Amino acid sequence: MANEKKIDCVILGLLCHEELTGYEIKKRINTTLKYFWSASYGSIYPALNDLVNRGLATKREDTENKRNKLIYTITDDGRKYLKEWLKLPVVKDELRYETLLKLFFGNEQGAEQAISHIEAFEEKTKKELQYLLGAEKKLRECLDDDIAHKYYLLTVEFGIKTYGAYLEWCKEAKKLLTDIGE
Repeated sequence: MANEKKIDCVILGLLCHEELTGYEIKKRINTTLKYFWSASYGSIYPALNDLVNRGLATKREDTENKRNKLIYTITDDGRKYLKEWLKLPVVKDELRYETLLKLFFGNEQGAEQAISHIEAFEEKTKKELQYLLGAEKKLRECLDDDIAHKYYLLTVEFGIKTYGAYLEWCKEAKKLLTDIGE
């Protein structure tokens, strides 16, 4: 378990809820998990093959609709593996934003360019916050349907609070840069 790949656990976690194709896994990552996790097709498909080879998932071919799709399902061993990983302490939480990197070196380009980056970040954050607020509303409406929704809601609420703080920071950062420019 020491060398577990996080993508394996992401995929197994998604498969715990339903059978999925590789394409559907990528779609879930790009929508549901995008605020705190990402993965490329180049990492998903090799991980799926590895999970099948290790007996943590199975695949079957679905030939309906004239398209041969491979559908993946978690196995009992896959569920055990995921549960063991969930018990482990978190190894690394990280924050990586190109906006912050450019601001760190912003003295080389000046306040006007820095403010432009902040405003772009602010607009993106506002749009994503609206999505999260919509997701929060939907999750609250169906909390009694499935206990998993409570866990989903926790991540959405984290995002809402974080994005609120980002927007407050944008306001303060633009003011600081504007005041320095005077």
